Amino acid sequence: MNYKLYKRIFDFTLALLILALFSWLLFAISILVWLQLGRPILFSQRRPGQGGKIFNLYKFRTMTEASDLSGKNLPDESRLTSFGQWLRSTSLDELPELWNVIRGEMSLVGPRPLLEEYLHIYSKEQFKRHSVLPGITGWAQINGRNEISWEQKFELDLWYVKHASLLLDLRITLMTVVLVIKKKGINSPHHSTAKKFTGDE
Repeated sequence: MNYKLYKRIFDFTLALLILALFSWLLFAISILVWLQLGRPILFSQRRPGQGGKIFNLYKFRTMTEASDLSGKNLPDESRLTSFGQWLRSTSLDELPELWNVIRGEMSLVGPRPLLEEYLHIYSKEQFKRHSVLPGITGWAQINGRNEISWEQKFELDLWYVKHASLLLDLRITLMTVVLVIKKKGINSPHHSTAKKFTGDE
């Protein structure tokens, strides 16, 4: 069997195991989100996956739907609640992405799936990050996450694409657990969420 097949077996088995073992936690978080933020409990957004193919990514909701007088959503900083911030700091908001892994739209490890609007501003080299499945965690996430620049993130993503292996995936997975416990690199400096990519890096 080749790496891709081994990786798929590893992803599917571990994702299914985590969902089975922590189903009680997903249920508890769902109740808390409902009580704190109301419905919908899950946040769904179109994201580009392998080859740029669009899929719906799922997370636990962390923001309110507050909007201005024109009906436009307020900035993330204004809509992100303390409860939502806690969910992000623990990375518990990303647990529903395990369903994306089971469906084969994501991997446990790979470049993070970014916004659909970025597709048309990637350079040819940057687009190579889409030659593999996007991941819940990745090489860029354990080497700075939101504390590093977009240029650095893309360099780390492309390094992963060139050096991907089961041993590297296992290393990234274990290091991710450590960083989540330490709550390191969740937000970028001076931003409650990741800084928007403009194509200038």
